[in-house]
Amino acid sequence: MGAYLLVTKPEGAAGMSDAIYTLYMVLSITCLVILFLTALVTIIIVLFQKSNSDGIQGITASSETFFGKNRGQSIESKLKKWTWICLGVLAFLSIALYIVNLLVP
Repeated sequence: MGAYLLVTKPEGAAGMSDAIYTLYMVLSITCLVILFLTALVTIIIVLFQKSNSDGIQGITASSETFFGKNRGQSIESKLKKWTWICLGVLAFLSIALYIVNLLVP
């Protein structure tokens, strides 16, 4: 029953064939689902990251730790890297979906 909803075209898409419109709708919905999941993963990754500020402890304590020296291999650097990857995917999918929606009425 859901497949019939994809084939029913609005008035603006009257020049499209049914197969192209169905492909457009499937790709749009898939892109939106991936966009939603990427946004959710980005939120979770950002919540797992530690704050950059040391607060009041930064005045007296030394910030030279084992993790500070080996930041390239630490969990914080991996979380930061995956945050940038997810944000890049979010930006790419958002722009691609906008352009596709501009091209297809």
